[in-house]
Amino acid sequence: MLYSLIRSFLFRLDPETAHALIMNNIDWAAAVRATRLVCPAPVSHPVEVMGLRFPNAVGLAAGMDKTAAHVSSLGSLGFGHIEVGTITPRAQAGNPKPRCWRLIPAKGIVNHMGFNNCGADKAIENLASAKAYRAKGGIVGINIGKQNSTAVADALPDYVECMQKLTEHADYLAIDISCPNTPGLTRLQEADALEPLVSGIAAERDRQADRLGRRVPITIKIGPDLADETLKRVADLFVRYEMDAVTATNTTVSRKGVEHLEKSRNPGGLSGKPLFERSTEVVRILADHLKGELPIIAVGGVMTAEDAVAKMEAGASLVQLYTGFIYSGPALIAACAEAIGRRG
Repeated sequence: MLYSLIRSFLFRLDPETAHALIMNNIDWAAAVRATRLVCPAPVSHPVEVMGLRFPNAVGLAAGMDKTAAHVSSLGSLGFGHIEVGTITPRAQAGNPKPRCWRLIPAKGIVNHMGFNNCGADKAIENLASAKAYRAKGGIVGINIGKQNSTAVADALPDYVECMQKLTEHADYLAIDISCPNTPGLTRLQEADALEPLVSGIAAERDRQADRLGRRVPITIKIGPDLADETLKRVADLFVRYEMDAVTATNTTVSRKGVEHLEKSRNPGGLSGKPLFERSTEVVRILADHLKGELPIIAVGGVMTAEDAVAKMEAGASLVQLYTGFIYSGPALIAACAEAIGRRG
């Protein structure tokens, strides 16, 4: 009830303004435990994925904490992991505003943010915000991407630079090659671009493992708009280069089911309930093809606890929330974690 009132106020604001309001106030709210008014206590149903022990299977997807400045505050809501970013080598403003629109009747969001973030060096400073969360066993992933100004053919050095700076600060790294809001980024999923990129990332991972004395797991985030056979080829490549997981999926450029909504005509990736069916299908295709060779982190349209269970039944090992968290509030975290835990 309380979150419904909060949401009714927030939804009167521009989405980006509402997001900034939450991020600017989440730290003090968590510090005085005001967040407990809108969410149950964290749920403990530990799972092991990528060699890491997660307090529960429900995480926050990249895009909420773009600067890695609020990890412990967000983590106190009950997430088993927080994925920050997307972080690029240098700070960038992203795409021009307005760049985010709610599709309220469809429980969706169209965003055209464009990797607005503080850059790798500032993110390292901000990751001090994760200390309390990590002390309680929370897992922190860092999502990295290429600079908007970097040509697709030159993308690998951007990922390598981020890895060189951020690997030691991450429990796992997520490689974003599928966001439709960064010029040309989705082309990195094409065969001629993908293998050199994944090969280079694998080589840098090994160099960082030698330097740090530990191997930091890597998941690669793919899009829902790939053809089914392409999904299988991509998965085979990830296995060949010993990636640790695959994240399915990013937002979609499709507007199937929401074409009648005026705001759907804006540029960007669609998330939320309209994405659920295809993103879950992608998880199922990957799980059937991989047969356990790689774990799958499922994200896309999880609006209810039943949706989270459906992702697990499709073959996921972890689920992430984003748009569902915005529409349903923090209570969704515990509901999903409990439902997954009961599933066993």
